Amino acid sequence: MRIATWNINSITARLPRLLAWLESSGPDVVCLQEIKCTAEQFPHEELRALGYEAAVQATGRWNGVAVLSRVGLADVVHGLPGAPRYEDVEEPRALAATCGPVRVWSVYVPNGREVDHPHFAYKLQWLEALTAAAAGDAAGERPFAVMGDYNVAPADEDVWDIAVFEGATHVTPAERAALAALRGVGLTDVVPRPLKYDHPFTYWDYRQLAFPKNRGMRIDLVYGNAPFAKAVSDAYVDREERKGKGASDHAPVVVDLELSAD
Repeated sequence: MRIATWNINSITARLPRLLAWLESSGPDVVCLQEIKCTAEQFPHEELRALGYEAAVQATGRWNGVAVLSRVGLADVVHGLPGAPRYEDVEEPRALAATCGPVRVWSVYVPNGREVDHPHFAYKLQWLEALTAAAAGDAAGERPFAVMGDYNVAPADEDVWDIAVFEGATHVTPAERAALAALRGVGLTDVVPRPLKYDHPFTYWDYRQLAFPKNRGMRIDLVYGNAPFAKAVSDAYVDREERKGKGASDHAPVVVDLELSAD
């Protein structure tokens, strides 16, 4: 069984690439983030033609998450239970579903903007709500993973130059402590570091030739419980999908599991 997570950065803009990637990579389940469309605009028909059904949590041009599956889609939870609101809005940042033998959360953690910005406090509160929501499934016997764009680099080596990030979000002790609390409910990072290269980054800014210079960050993560982690046979960042015209600024993270999709 193959599952993946990908911040697509607009499913409308990236649809041809997504469809081609689904055909070439053959994932059974894909968690998408930053789809940037309404639920009504989501391309269900195009995905259905490739054998995928989709659950969508989206309200417009910002944020939005989805789960694509060709092995079933059940027990869908739209939104994060107990999530804080930002400027009196509950943003569409989380969706859970059971896909065959696996349960997943597709999450798009708030950016935080700046350390002294209200969005940063919101980010920490959101991660606290995610930890509470994930605890039950994490402790269960069913393979379970929280996958997505966490907007946090877990360690200094997960950014291209930690000195550049001094005083900035994504690397603060508070954010990393929030990730540690999430792992503390029984989840582990199932994508090893290093992989087949020294820095398995998942995000590179569009500006200043960041991708050719490999000035990236590892912020797209797959945190799985013990049954999920035990089933992992391979994991990789698909850097090829970050190349070329019209690419997202994130690359897919792919995990292969020794599980039957039936």
